[in-house]
Amino acid sequence: MRVVNKSDAPALTRNDGLVSHILHSQHEVSETELTITWVDVEPGACQVTHEHDPEQVYVILSGTGIMTVGDEERPVTAGDLVHIPANTEHGLENTGDRTLEYVSAATPAFPAAEVDEFYEQ
Repeated sequence: MRVVNKSDAPALTRNDGLVSHILHSQHEVSETELTITWVDVEPGACQVTHEHDPEQVYVILSGTGIMTVGDEERPVTAGDLVHIPANTEHGLENTGDRTLEYVSAATPAFPAAEVDEFYEQ
């Protein structure tokens, strides 16, 4: 069994108001088909719209925001799950006055080389 606490996970702090904590990836478990990330989004911060091969879900843990997936925009709040199909543009804006937190699960896992770059930053 592997147990990881957010406070012990490697974190990447960008200058965009987002902090990403890699909880589970091929970096630690080479045979996994999942990448799990806990992300903190500061009030007013916005995740850059992006797309990638892995299918993904976001589970909103706290806060409020606007999620964009493809051409759709919807408000999100704690308890919501957002499905993001593979190769679909998506992004998230924190519209609240406190940190928005979400956990992302992606499959297949992001390639180990991409995760290794994350660890090098």
